[in-house]
Amino acid sequence: MLRVPRGLTGAAFLHLALAVRTMSAAPTVSLPELRSLLASGRARLIDVRSREEAAAGTIPGALNIPVSELESALQMEPAAFQALYSAEKPKLEDENLIFFCQIGKRGLQATQLAQGLGYTGARNYAGAYREWFQKEG
Repeated sequence: MLRVPRGLTGAAFLHLALAVRTMSAAPTVSLPELRSLLASGRARLIDVRSREEAAAGTIPGALNIPVSELESALQMEPAAFQALYSAEKPKLEDENLIFFCQIGKRGLQATQLAQGLGYTGARNYAGAYREWFQKEG
């Protein structure tokens, strides 16, 4: 039987347990792995921060699609995606389709959304732009 830690109500504990389970459900990529994937040209980066955030600085080669637009963008016809974002639309089977934001929350949401739409190689760069800027910037 699962015991609720002291100080947590049953509902709070269940909420915490669900949050941890949800966060662990999305595959992630570390900074060293991201560096390797980028160096070998095997990563497709999508910056899900706002246009203003991305304009202030992003990871080189990243395509900016704000998280608020992501669901509709990933469901567009390839030609419409190309016209709007000046880039090829990711394919459902693309490996290493990596999403990131400023600190990790929107990147996780984006990864889960993409997985739900069938993007099997969707991953979250959990270190996010903050880590990239601190260590690479």
